[in-house]
Amino acid sequence: MTQLFRKAKQNRIFQDVVEQIQDVILEGKIKPGDKLPSERELGEMLGTSRGTLREALRILEQKGLIEIRLGVNGGAIVKEATWEQMSETLALLVRSQTVSLEHLTEFREGVEGIVASLAAKRVTEADIKELAKLQKSAEKFYKKGVSHWKDFVRVDEKIHIALAVVSRNPMYKFIVETIHDNIDRYYDKFLVVGSSELEENYRDLSNLVNAVINKQEAEAGDLARGHVIRFSRHMEQKIK
Repeated sequence: MTQLFRKAKQNRIFQDVVEQIQDVILEGKIKPGDKLPSERELGEMLGTSRGTLREALRILEQKGLIEIRLGVNGGAIVKEATWEQMSETLALLVRSQTVSLEHLTEFREGVEGIVASLAAKRVTEADIKELAKLQKSAEKFYKKGVSHWKDFVRVDEKIHIALAVVSRNPMYKFIVETIHDNIDRYYDKFLVVGSSELEENYRDLSNLVNAVINKQEAEAGDLARGHVIRFSRHMEQKIK
């Protein structure tokens, strides 16, 4: 255990302590459920004070890498990294609208274009049945008109997330899911919804799902990017 850590660099001791412990955890040298050495032992290994060490451990706990337990059998216990921990920061950025609409659009354009292309490449018969079911649900709310916009949007989100699942890449699923779980704040603030916007959105989704079902990779990517850009423009008009 003593070889896992070295004396922290004195010119940036706090940052170095955090990074050393974090790296050891992320590299799997200490496993989830294991306990870090005691504060006294860590302090000696890293050549730092208990005050600095405790502050570093608090930062690591906020990152979700460890859990500080009190009592006789307490200490700093290594936690298993989860998607939920990582999604929290991205969700806060989207929900707080710290990210500008322009930046969010640029990010989504790239991500959702790639996701749609991958989905068209990897779609299975089971996926096609699920996407067709979601498409039918979108059609139902589209036909009911603008009064059912929020119901339509819920299905819209499910379609985007379903495409990310079909891409077979957990990173894209995680990103798309987090964005669509929180993007409604941008819609509520910037998007003016009328029958033309509803029709355009429905047409985009139908064309996108059809392209994926028919395994048209390039077309699916273009349709996804175009959809994101068009609706961003609608929202930008309200800002202006």
